[in-house]
Amino acid sequence: MKITVIGGGPGGLYFSILTKKAMPHCQIDIYERNKPDDSFGFGVVFSDETLGEFLKRDMQSYELIRSKFAYWDDIIIARDVESVNIAGNGFCGCSRKTLLQLLQQRCLEEGVNLHFEQNVDDLSQFADSDIILATDGIGSAIRTQYQKEFGTKVELKKNRFVWMGSTKPLDAFTYFFRSTPHGTIVAHSYQYEEGMSTWIFECSDETWQKHGFEVTNEDDTMAKIAEIFAAELDGHPLISNKSHWRQFPHVTNQNWYYNNIVLLGDAKATAHYSIGSGTKLAMDSAIGLSDAVIANQNDVQAAFAQYNKTRRNTVEMIQYAAVVSLDWFENMDRHMQHSFQQFAFGCMTRSKKVTYENLRLRDATFTDKVLKEFNDKCHAELVSTSPAFTKFKIRNLELQNRIVMSPMGQYLAENGLVNDWHFQHYTSRALGGLGLILTEMTAVSETGRITEGCAGIYNEKQVNAWKRITDFIHQYTQTKIGMQLGHSGRKGSSKMPWQEQFQVEKWELLSASAIPFNKNSACPKEMTLEDMQLVKNQFVHAAKNANEAGFDMIELQAHHGFLLASFLSPLTNIRSDEFGGSVENRLKYPLEVFSAIREVFPSEKPISVRISATDWAENGISEQDVLVISEAFKKAGADIINVSTGNTVADQKPQTGRMWQTPFSDAVRNTVHIPTITAGYIQDLDQINTIILNGRADLVALGRPLLLDANFVRNAQAYEQFQANDIPNPYKMGISHLYPLKAAERKQAEGMKKALKPKSNKL
Repeated sequence: MKITVIGGGPGGLYFSILTKKAMPHCQIDIYERNKPDDSFGFGVVFSDETLGEFLKRDMQSYELIRSKFAYWDDIIIARDVESVNIAGNGFCGCSRKTLLQLLQQRCLEEGVNLHFEQNVDDLSQFADSDIILATDGIGSAIRTQYQKEFGTKVELKKNRFVWMGSTKPLDAFTYFFRSTPHGTIVAHSYQYEEGMSTWIFECSDETWQKHGFEVTNEDDTMAKIAEIFAAELDGHPLISNKSHWRQFPHVTNQNWYYNNIVLLGDAKATAHYSIGSGTKLAMDSAIGLSDAVIANQNDVQAAFAQYNKTRRNTVEMIQYAAVVSLDWFENMDRHMQHSFQQFAFGCMTRSKKVTYENLRLRDATFTDKVLKEFNDKCHAELVSTSPAFTKFKIRNLELQNRIVMSPMGQYLAENGLVNDWHFQHYTSRALGGLGLILTEMTAVSETGRITEGCAGIYNEKQVNAWKRITDFIHQYTQTKIGMQLGHSGRKGSSKMPWQEQFQVEKWELLSASAIPFNKNSACPKEMTLEDMQLVKNQFVHAAKNANEAGFDMIELQAHHGFLLASFLSPLTNIRSDEFGGSVENRLKYPLEVFSAIREVFPSEKPISVRISATDWAENGISEQDVLVISEAFKKAGADIINVSTGNTVADQKPQTGRMWQTPFSDAVRNTVHIPTITAGYIQDLDQINTIILNGRADLVALGRPLLLDANFVRNAQAYEQFQANDIPNPYKMGISHLYPLKAAERKQAEGMKKALKPKSNKL
């Protein structure tokens, strides 16, 4: 087999070492455009886990690399005059030039041919190669030549950054956040060899422009940065190496191979430096590609398919975490308003890979500081109380904890009337200790239902049926219950989830504009002024009924493309009258409805509004629109915003993952300064505590986790050994069984986490 590698970076070199070692008979040639000792950038970073993987693959490379690394266990977060050390992180740094030279040495030892100062732009000379590996960097000429075939997308992120070095010694990986008159600038800094450290400076484009930085003016950049970070540099100079300001390119490729060409490293996928080195991603992928080639020596396409199958999900997960981390840095100015410990905790947990419990196991002294600061602000009875179990007050309504049941359709009502199923569903979860229950979307009219099985609150029978539920909850539990009032709009007259087809006569649909939800949906009627007045009256009547039925609060449904949401999104509102066009116009009708129900609902009871913060579709609702919408509802009297996303259009492309909607809640909460509820693949107490502690939301709503676990909160309380005061008397004897059981489970789980932690590779 003949393999040609274009690009002599760490990924291409390491692939060649592993493959040549396993297949001595193959010919591998590496073509690098630079000289052997050229290197742009300063240091690279690896975790103990990554080095452990290198140990398994090639002991010689591992020993060479390990001998040249600078190690640290701590991460330091410094903001102006405050700083905190977080131990137990296990990272190391190395000079990029040194790493390249060591890997070049290993290539020569294994018989790989190295060709330097070879700028390859014509692949025809390699027509006899079985594999052409394109690992020629972010601006890959080969990938660009076949960008259509690879399905390449390159998105420049908003922040500006510049990569420099310094002689300043550092004992730990340190984030230096510095406030300036023009905004925040952060330095990502770490030592990579004795007497040398990497400094990556990053700021928003607005801050960059106001400081008067220039892309290629290195002397001016160094002078200004050295002045801003004079205390941090402590008299040490900055060192440049083609240190030009850039915007991070987020590179993705739909296809990783085409014919006999395969992508690796930054040519294939980039991961923002804030979650670790792109070098790690390249070398991990080099391992995956080498394994695939070795396993399929006589079938190149099978090798490429295996490479894609084994690495695609991991790479995309890393890229997703990198984008979430990058988003945190793009909003540094917003996070700077937080108290210091919360700010530091938010920085540590920004990518959502690290959580409160991860950090507590690494360094309990840090998490104790974070928890104490939070509980002092909340006036919690005990400093050690989990954030999830602290109280939260909205108007006169005090919740016993921060865990909410999200609205989940049951589709078992008859003519809008709830029954014994709903009684059991809601009361069992109230007995389970939730802070707040939000009902399934409850229709304000018969034709406002989504399905024939949806609940309603538009007649006296329905009021009485709901009152039976709220009376029980108020008599026997401390849980509060709110009703989500809504109108299905163009998504009405739908079949229930388990039905094959709609089984009753369909009703007329209403929406902001006459646009069907999908190709199989009926086209809704564009609402007239008379329709709008009628529906507003129905909401007012329903709000009065909700109060009569004993609900503690109301949530107005203005999300997921239902009626009110259809006015808010430009994808579903193309009206030419005063209710269409600008976001201010699109807001008018939902605000009218909100103001009308706020006027008739008791002033001591709160009202929430649930919105979709993105449509996950091109030309949909913008981030600025969402802030305008949230601000408008706040001014109209909304007490809390329940921040959801998507389901506006059928062709949406959401980016899901654990806690995936929290950044949107964060933006609303900390820009508009209104409490928020967040939801979206949140599964355990640790995630809830993490979200609340870093200030991304005030309440956390669970949906599916509560469907099969009505006692989620009770189990979480036992896990934390939290002494709840709302456990009903007949159930209190269960404490003596559940609490020791959960304590033992927690101890076992924590023991396993500690045992599985990678061993330090420090010499």
